[in-house]
Amino acid sequence: MFHGSFTALITPMRDDGSIDADAYARLIDWQIAEGTNGIVPVGTTGESPTLSHEEHKHVVELAIKSARRRVPVIAGAGSNSTAEAIALALHAETAGADAVLVVTPYYNKPTQEGLYQHFKAVAESISIPVIIYNIPGRSVIDMSVETMARLAGIKNIAGVKDATANLSRPLHTRRACGADFIQLSGEDHTLIGYLASGGHGCISVTANVAPGLCAAIHQAWSRGETQKALDLQMHLLPLHDAMFCESNPGPVKFAASLLGFGANHVRLPLVPVSPASAEQVRTAMRETGLLI
Repeated sequence: MFHGSFTALITPMRDDGSIDADAYARLIDWQIAEGTNGIVPVGTTGESPTLSHEEHKHVVELAIKSARRRVPVIAGAGSNSTAEAIALALHAETAGADAVLVVTPYYNKPTQEGLYQHFKAVAESISIPVIIYNIPGRSVIDMSVETMARLAGIKNIAGVKDATANLSRPLHTRRACGADFIQLSGEDHTLIGYLASGGHGCISVTANVAPGLCAAIHQAWSRGETQKALDLQMHLLPLHDAMFCESNPGPVKFAASLLGFGANHVRLPLVPVSPASAEQVRTAMRETGLLI
């Protein structure tokens, strides 16, 4: 169920900062029509840190309703409070999500034992699969392979979104956790290397605006067409660069607005991209055929 191209969805907003439910539904329909294998609402790209709890739950419900069981929905349910993460995970399960994405607790700096107990508590509170989100660049904490292997022994801890950009990590994780432990890259740039090292797919930022091209990489890879997959990745490289020219999701929110999916609005403390970054995004979108 959890393989191929998943999109870390933006949360489309209007100019006043309110959630644009119509744009969100249209975005999800387009994603599915373009071949996206699954969607991930209210992750980092979905601006989960600045959504209220009510908005967070509303966006999860919108995503599930719009997906209509056509593709899996992995709902963001992370927090640096274990009790809060459990509450979000319980809501996602009740709402009908297929799995939850739970980030390593940020700011608190728990030990590896603390990480183990946090994820164990979340997993034991629900029956749907849990995907660990390991992103040390944002959370400071890096979950060790040894801790991940301990967690893989819990029935519904199904895999990891690996945003370390360390291409030896999927090899060590596969050796420690087994071939059935789902490994999803959280780094668009290193996707091909990640797949070659045993990865199963990607939770992508770029796929918000280039879902067909991102899905085509995975389709080519699954057919053994490695050169075609690499050619597609090279074609997308300027867009990958542009999507991270400033803090995510600033650039991708701007890019999505150019395609008609919400306004160019991000919530403080993020601000819209600078004119120079906006031009880089436009240029990359023209290069990849997304804009004329």
